[in-house]
Amino acid sequence: MTSSRPRPSVLRLTEAAAARVRELTENAERPLSGVRVGVKKGGCAGMEYTLDAVESPEPNDDVVNEHGASVYVDPQAVLFLLGAVMDYETTKLRSGFIFQNPNEVSSCGCGESVMLKPAEADETGVPA
Repeated sequence: MTSSRPRPSVLRLTEAAAARVRELTENAERPLSGVRVGVKKGGCAGMEYTLDAVESPEPNDDVVNEHGASVYVDPQAVLFLLGAVMDYETTKLRSGFIFQNPNEVSSCGCGESVMLKPAEADETGVPA
């Protein structure tokens, strides 16, 4: 008999991030399901987080539903985002989504790009 444990979320959302995602989806010109988070090569540190509006999720997206918001994770970014927390902050100089990511090795001085390493699995094959 196999016990099916719920699969842990790739990333977590703070209430502030969820509120901003809800605001973006509710005020969009066209119906949106949520936002998609990914990573791409770029910036002075090597990689950048990406955020795109989602009308229809892709079948392979990992889905994070927290605090009434839906965030879809690009399958190619999963190993880079495992264990991350997505937050939203507003300061005097900027506002935007930020990521607290245990897979982040370093970041550039301007805060626009990061160096990421894939998450490592423990002896059972589960990402540590």
